[in-house]
Amino acid sequence: MPGDWLCDVCGPRMRALAAPLCARCGAPTAVPVAACRACVRLHWLTTARSALWLDGPLGEIMARWKRGEIAPGHLGAALVAHELTRPSVDALAVVPAVRDRRLARGADPPAELAAGLARWWDLPVVPLVGRTRTVRPQRGLDAGARRRNVRGAFAARAGPRSLGLIDDVYTTGATVDECARALRQAGAEQVHVITLARTPLDRSFAQAVPHGRL
Repeated sequence: MPGDWLCDVCGPRMRALAAPLCARCGAPTAVPVAACRACVRLHWLTTARSALWLDGPLGEIMARWKRGEIAPGHLGAALVAHELTRPSVDALAVVPAVRDRRLARGADPPAELAAGLARWWDLPVVPLVGRTRTVRPQRGLDAGARRRNVRGAFAARAGPRSLGLIDDVYTTGATVDECARALRQAGAEQVHVITLARTPLDRSFAQAVPHGRL
């Protein structure tokens, strides 16, 4: 079970994402599909996978982690490594934190998660992605507003051709897709997104995209 490292109260309430999933963005689907409506506006990432649903005890863990109250990076990495197959990539990159927020919180969950996964998967973490400007927090924005908020907000330098991009939470994919855009424009050929948690914005099944629409 994904919660084997937690107490008997919280552990059983941890929920892994289970098949069938969209082969591209990892959204839950009624049947296996190559792409779904959840990722129709994501143009740059190659695939995305999350280990657990962001609900129950994981929601509290993530909230306290982001506030710098706890540092469960080793646990988060173990949960990801337990649930997800090691990606076929040459290195890991990280979605960069907003500097002021990182300093205020004293925590950087994506970077801490990447450091743990680097040990589990025997991969280097390479500092490739940086922010070009400050953006408002994504919380409370719909999918379209999230995409507009982060458009052009990241730049990247050249690195390995195949990369795993690490973030803590996947909501609409807007931030990771924009980071993937920067990495692809810097020369990456594949960007596979890995996150600890996925937000269950829509608990209904994602629909398949008609052929040729993606």
